[in-house]
This record gives sequence, C-alpha cells and structure tokens, in this order.
Amino acid sequence: MTSSATTSSTVTVRFFAAAEEAAGTEAGSYSARDVAVLRDTLIRTHPDLAAVLPRCALLVDGVRADDTTSLIGAATVDVLPPFAGG
Repeated sequence: MTSSATTSSTVTVRFFAAAEEAAGTEAGSYSARDVAVLRDTLIRTHPDLAAVLPRCALLVDGVRADDTTSLIGAATVDVLPPFAGG
C-alpha cells in the first residue's frame, strides 16, 4: 500500500529561454509529488539549473505554482525564467 506522502506523478517539464539552455533540453519527463521535490530533481539531473531555477516561475498546467503545489494528477510544468522587455 502506498501512502500519499510517497506518491508521485510523472509530469512533462518544458524549459524556456535560459532554463532551456541550462537544462540542455527543451523538455523531459520527471517524477515528483510536489514542486519542491521537482526542483530538487531538476537541479540534481541538470546541475546548471541551480543558477537559474531560483529566479524562474513554474506553471503547473498553466497556473503559477509555489513549492507546496502538488503534482499529483498534473500533466505539464513550464519553467519560465524572467524575461526582459515586454
């Protein structure tokens, strides 16, 4: 039996601009239960993201998320660094 504390979801993470450059890829699939765990996984998998990720906005299925946001049932996470201009 799996408890909700250990349940995770596999999401597609899409990287944009500087985050894509740091990750070395446009997208990937990762398993995590919440955004905090996903951030740790991303930095462990793509160490160059450590310099960029703290400044990025993360959108879970199009909605801005914080570290406590659950990924259970989510499909897509977008990693958006700050953009200059407008």
